[in-house]
Amino acid sequence: MNQEPHAVKNSPSGDGGIIILAGGLGTRLRSVISDLPKCMAPINDKPFIGYVIDFFQQQGMNDFIFSVGYKYEPIEEYLNTQLSTVNYQLSIENEPLGTGGAIKKACSLAADKNVFITNGDTLFKANISSLQKFHQQKNANCTLALKPMKNFNRYGVIELNEDDSIKSFNEKKYYEQGLINGGLYMLNVESFLKESFPEKFSFETGYLEKYYHQHKMFGLIQDEYFIDIGIPEDYERAKREL
Repeated sequence: MNQEPHAVKNSPSGDGGIIILAGGLGTRLRSVISDLPKCMAPINDKPFIGYVIDFFQQQGMNDFIFSVGYKYEPIEEYLNTQLSTVNYQLSIENEPLGTGGAIKKACSLAADKNVFITNGDTLFKANISSLQKFHQQKNANCTLALKPMKNFNRYGVIELNEDDSIKSFNEKKYYEQGLINGGLYMLNVESFLKESFPEKFSFETGYLEKYYHQHKMFGLIQDEYFIDIGIPEDYERAKREL
């Protein structure tokens, strides 16, 4: 059952909502966060997702859709007690739908023509207004915020054409340098929902990698702070840096 939204204020452009994927379980963090959803991992007495919400609020955003699943109750409790000023809805998965299925379900609640999407266990301090302006100028179906990185093997690399459209997605392996998918997108809801997706699918492979030749998909490079708490080393780093 989806939670009724608080009074929603949409931006004048019809773009301003954000979907936060908060259903992931911290399998690789089990030793440090027990059985909580990964985004609720405590960082200096505050859930990681709180830092994500704070960042987007600082960018002037107040309309949130939280895509949640197994053991979502701690997230709901946190939102109810700590974030009464946030306009939000819950999109609840009764079973895991994959990132694509979760986004598809959450998009059905979106009031905006274009929505931002991010992961609740990743903080990428990209310039949100630049991402929005770029997306609108390109009349894009989907825009990816890309983070330049050096000496890594945890992520695949994305290459761009001269017009900043997506040229290729390359597999995870060791790279001396490259652009990674920062897990922050702006998505045209209508064009996305027109596709005949299965109920369960991966947004990354079932949408981005499958449709980038057919849809107008672009990448915007943002060399800003980025952290993904998916592994214990980066979880510990987050506690030092945030």
